[in-house]
Amino acid sequence: MLKTRLTELVGIKYPIIQAGMGPFPVTSLCIAAANAGCLGLCSTFGTTSRKSNPVVFEDFCKQAHAELDDDDVTIFKKMFTRIYNETNEGTVFGANVMVSAEVKENAMNVMKAIKEVRQDPAVAERFKVLVTTAGDPVPWAGFVKEQGMIWMHVFPGVRTAARCKKAGVQVLIASGHEGGFHTAWQPVHSMTLLPDIVEKFSDENTLVCGTGGYCDAKSLAAALAMGADGVQMGTRFLATEESDFCDLWKKLVLDCGDGGTLIARGFVGPARWLRTPAAQQHAYNTAKDAPGSYVGVPDDFSKIPMDLLVAERHGVAATYNGDAERAMAGAGECAQRITDLPPCADMVQKIAAETEEIICGLKSKYVV
Repeated sequence: MLKTRLTELVGIKYPIIQAGMGPFPVTSLCIAAANAGCLGLCSTFGTTSRKSNPVVFEDFCKQAHAELDDDDVTIFKKMFTRIYNETNEGTVFGANVMVSAEVKENAMNVMKAIKEVRQDPAVAERFKVLVTTAGDPVPWAGFVKEQGMIWMHVFPGVRTAARCKKAGVQVLIASGHEGGFHTAWQPVHSMTLLPDIVEKFSDENTLVCGTGGYCDAKSLAAALAMGADGVQMGTRFLATEESDFCDLWKKLVLDCGDGGTLIARGFVGPARWLRTPAAQQHAYNTAKDAPGSYVGVPDDFSKIPMDLLVAERHGVAATYNGDAERAMAGAGECAQRITDLPPCADMVQKIAAETEEIICGLKSKYVV
């Protein structure tokens, strides 16, 4: 049995977090991951696509069991309720919330919905994790303390980790540059970032997990060897039977070859895309019009062509519409190692069993 400080703190069977990959619907995936013994996370950014990307918004509402004309708070409440109703007794789930200044209104709506649904003690007992990301955690400390939730924050570097510590975040999720979709302006990969964060911040009150490149037993065992308490996986969960992602998106992951991802400008900064014709062209456009994406110099909406920023929206819509030529789909570097679409439970059990074998086998394999 893989017991770590993460499994003990959260009350889950395996030290694995299923990433809440926003703005895309992952409600069914969250349910499956929680029922498989992981921490299941839902996405809460899909309502921002209401006007800009209707196909994503419609799918988000469908998976939330909400109506298209529901207000955002109502959509979130229906989504949380569906997850509670369809997860097994004793399972745990949480919400992934972007908290950058640009999306503060959306984050406030999510927090309002969380507060209202958790007024039911039965719901609060299992809906007990808040994962914040893409912003400063400090302003949200009061809300988390009031709710009494387990607080995790996803970040790409030491400076934000220090802000997490100041805010009282309990689980630091160090996000390496291998990860899919939105990445940091200054790229630091997991083999450097994770042990650095463990050494600087892990203590009796602060857990550390890794994300970015973790997809199987080998990578989970490596994270544990570097001192982590667990890992968060995105792309591996994306490519599962229960995943809410559309068929073309999953196919693109399965078809990903060696070096099959690239970095190009996304709406909120650099992003890692699967290497499609549209993504390749977008990378050339990024190099010409937003070179900061490749040299770690942030730009903003006033400095680059708007067409470059909306390319993400058009590419994602094409993916959902099944248009492979125009499709753009985010995924991590580990996509090139993923070759199947298993049920969540089978995938998780296999990873856990093989991780135990690796850990137990190290002593007999190497002389110390």
